[in-house]
Amino acid sequence: MANPVAKALTQLGALTARPEAFLVVFAYTALWGFIQPDTLDWHGAATVATWLMTLVIQRSEHRDTQALHAKMDELLRIHRDADNELAHLDEEEPEDVERARKARDRE
Repeated sequence: MANPVAKALTQLGALTARPEAFLVVFAYTALWGFIQPDTLDWHGAATVATWLMTLVIQRSEHRDTQALHAKMDELLRIHRDADNELAHLDEEEPEDVERARKARDRE
């Protein structure tokens, strides 16, 4: 059984790659500006900009990773000698993927 904290962090990473994450930041900023407008200064704007850029980078990385996985899945499907166990490795936790790679290297 996977570590619940690790699983939650993986899910959080996937959720931050969704467009809804931007809406959460915008809603948070709107609430911040409504509740404490005097604290939403240049420092606050820089903080929000940092959050937004982090989401942009996360989304870009997630898109690239998904495209790479789709391409690799297709290659595994068409190659007769491919080990199909690897086709679903992307559904595992990062630590499990690392262990699988190390086990493969030992073979």
